[in-house]
Amino acid sequence: MSTHINIGDFLTTRAHLNPDKEAIFDVEAGIRLNFTQLNHRANQVCAGLSELGLKKGDRVALLAYNGHEFVESFFGPAKAGLVVMPLNWRLTADELAFILQDGGAKAIIYHADFKPVVEQLRAMGTDLQHWIQIDGDTADGSLDFATWQEQQTHAEPPNKAGASDNLFIMYTSGTTGLPKGVVHTHDSQLWAVLTSANSSDGRFSDRYMVLLPLFHVGALTPMITMVYAGITLVVLRNFDPTVTWELIQSESINITLAVPAMLSFMLQVPDLQRFDWSSLRWIMSGAAPVPVSTINAYKELGLEIHQVYGLTETCGPACMISPDDAMSKIGSTGKSFFHTDVKIVGEQGEEVAAGEPGEVAVRGRHTMKEYWNRPEATAETLRDGWLYTGDIAIQDENGFVYIQDRIKDMIISGGENVYPAEIENVLLQHEGIADAAVIGQDSEKWGESPFAIIVRNNSDLSEDEVLAHCNGKLARFKLPKAAVFIDAIPRNPSGKVLKRLLREQYPRSAAE
Repeated sequence: MSTHINIGDFLTTRAHLNPDKEAIFDVEAGIRLNFTQLNHRANQVCAGLSELGLKKGDRVALLAYNGHEFVESFFGPAKAGLVVMPLNWRLTADELAFILQDGGAKAIIYHADFKPVVEQLRAMGTDLQHWIQIDGDTADGSLDFATWQEQQTHAEPPNKAGASDNLFIMYTSGTTGLPKGVVHTHDSQLWAVLTSANSSDGRFSDRYMVLLPLFHVGALTPMITMVYAGITLVVLRNFDPTVTWELIQSESINITLAVPAMLSFMLQVPDLQRFDWSSLRWIMSGAAPVPVSTINAYKELGLEIHQVYGLTETCGPACMISPDDAMSKIGSTGKSFFHTDVKIVGEQGEEVAAGEPGEVAVRGRHTMKEYWNRPEATAETLRDGWLYTGDIAIQDENGFVYIQDRIKDMIISGGENVYPAEIENVLLQHEGIADAAVIGQDSEKWGESPFAIIVRNNSDLSEDEVLAHCNGKLARFKLPKAAVFIDAIPRNPSGKVLKRLLREQYPRSAAE
């Protein structure tokens, strides 16, 4: 088979090597496809887009749920050098219109459930030329995905993309402003796959469950890695904690990835012991620091949580805890991935001493090419071969990294740096607290003071009890000065708390 670098050809090669092996089980659709069938369907999507006039370098937006159509619409276009723009389907029409215009998408493949948003996009007058709908009535003039796909050849596309060609543009969540398009090439994705495959315990016979939305790099890179390794994908459209346990049992799931909030919801499923999870070797978790209490709760179930740290800008990988250290270094996100360098630096870019907090910088061939049409932002993030993450961490003398917080979320109280994640970790140890977030509020006395936002699972829990719980577990300057109760902590699709929204919701001055 071909030895040149093309991510779409991962599927071609796997279909050649293991044509009859199950490639994907799309749970919602009830469809199972082997690698030959999946590859043929991907080729048909590619042929259909080429027939519409799209050429190498053109962008194809993908507003679709997790499912076989998403996978086909990623691998197929990749073969011919079309650039996929996975879209967050939780965004509003205005937000999507900005991304589509910024990225210059010419075609969009969307699920029928998003027709109301698509109709708004049509009315806004975007530059989109082709509309392809998955499922449902297409009376609005859109092409029907299934019919359109079936009409195409499943032969391999004649013109292949190469290593330096763009593969996808994934827009960051925009937690601090307008989203930026992170550009990855076939080469950067290849190295993300290689460093992932050489750093985690995935096996040819494994079955991997996709829980995160595939428009997020934390699901997309693992999905590609599993195809590379010949591992079967079990794809869940939407996360449901009970269904997740059911599938772990019925599909003999071996490995998966879930963000900390998902792990918490899974622990709250009633009568958990009725499920058999003996097939499950480990669960990877990232997007936010995993509370130590959560790791210990899974340890009691006999399950290892392997904390991972990464970014869209690194195509996923940065640090990961190895199976050897998962239980002895609880709370650490481990060391750098195999083909990755990580260092902790001060404000001038100098490496700080072990145990001292600083910004995480990452180096590897899997880092992004650029921010799309953002040369200034690119230059600020990519410096001297390193990608500066904006995340705060400490690294111990043995190289284990402990993520503290985002630089922009850090609270400076009385001249001391306070990391909300540390306080949140303490709060989540209280049995009456289901979820928590900490932000800084303006303080005349201290500059800023911590403020706790709590989701309680016990309606009798009071603010005084919350504050008392922290007393003695944190230094005085780290203690939250007040707390409030809400129904749910706002999070983006990757599980990160939207602290910008919380700061807007609770802008008042801190209690002294």
